[in-house]
Amino acid sequence: MRLFHVSEESNIETFEPRKPSRTDIDNSKGLIWAINEQCLPNFLTPRDCPRVAYYYTDRSTDEDKSRFFSSPDIQHVIAIESKWFEAMINTSLYLYEFDTSDFILQDEIAGYYISDKEQKPVNKIVITNIFKEIFDRNIELRIIPNLWDLADDIKTSTLNWSLCRMGNAEKR
Repeated sequence: MRLFHVSEESNIETFEPRKPSRTDIDNSKGLIWAINEQCLPNFLTPRDCPRVAYYYTDRSTDEDKSRFFSSPDIQHVIAIESKWFEAMINTSLYLYEFDTSDFILQDEIAGYYISDKEQKPVNKIVITNIFKEIFDRNIELRIIPNLWDLADDIKTSTLNWSLCRMGNAEKR
């Protein structure tokens, strides 16, 4: 297993635990968040870019696979709003890879792992072409005017899904 932190910052040498701002998580101690390789594509966008990401598993129905995927060769989709197209072109990302020994699983479906210990990256990967990186991973990228209908539909499906930065999405 490989774990990563995705950033637009190019020079992070040490990750310090930070108290979560989310209200659904204990914020009494600082944490470092990492993402597993399977769910990493969900974060291959500019940080503030709203997105709907989903992939299927062995529990996903054939109906949902047919409804939400354009081809049987595709197993993972990321949808962004069209107003973020230029930002995707003009953003470089830095994947900081961690030693996995201090991390524990926080959310299996989302691929989140956490550590309460300071971390120094063991590797840094530079991505200057986000579109190429997504396509090289055989991920379908959808660019649509508004994410809300798709988000509502995905929530009731048998797919694994992630909704990120939806506060930045176009209003309904």
